Amino acid sequence: MFVVAVACAASFADEAIRFVPEVYPIGVVNQGEQKHIVLQGANTTGAEIALENVFGQGIGMSNFKFPQKIAANAAVTIEFDMDFSGMDGKIEPVVVLVAEGGKPYTANLSGLVKAPIFFGEKLFDAGFYKAGEKREWTFYVWETDKKARPDLELSPESAKQFSIKTKNVMLNVDKLDKIKEGGKVPGLKVTLTTKGLTREGWELKQKSIRKIVSFTSKKFPKATPEVLVVGYWNE
Repeated sequence: MFVVAVACAASFADEAIRFVPEVYPIGVVNQGEQKHIVLQGANTTGAEIALENVFGQGIGMSNFKFPQKIAANAAVTIEFDMDFSGMDGKIEPVVVLVAEGGKPYTANLSGLVKAPIFFGEKLFDAGFYKAGEKREWTFYVWETDKKARPDLELSPESAKQFSIKTKNVMLNVDKLDKIKEGGKVPGLKVTLTTKGLTREGWELKQKSIRKIVSFTSKKFPKATPEVLVVGYWNE
């Protein structure tokens, strides 16, 4: 659990609700990890502030707990849970407090999500795509710490529209824009193939293609490795 010191109202009289530090330090967390976060600050005005709602501007934040009223010059505590699944790299989430009448106040956070599996490429273009056509892409995958070869399988949901073939390789990843085989890093050469993408649900109203291809790892069960396939339906 993270806890931040309460702000002194007299020190921040120019702002209505002030959190300290101004950017909450989440720190380094592992992908798929969950944290309970506590933000503490103060109503720096001489008037009561009534809150209608508090929510996260971004993914992963839920179960917010907050006071409905914050007395003048009083401390305020905001609590919520954060799930770091689907995140990778630097993150800067924002918590929004909405007062009666719609006036918003914000609390900023910053952190780094460490993914255990690294993809040499994560975005693939299907181009103009006709339902049922085959597309194929090849890319490399390795563990972030470069010590062992990753285990990777398609998630059951992604396996409905995609298939993969993997080959054990040793990689040179010194230059991410020029990944080569024949190095010292154990990795996988992955060939991702469409089984014939189809339009379902909300996609029937969209002309653009956006398919998240998710993978699973027995070694890292909480991780959420994924790539994105984009394109345009050719009708």
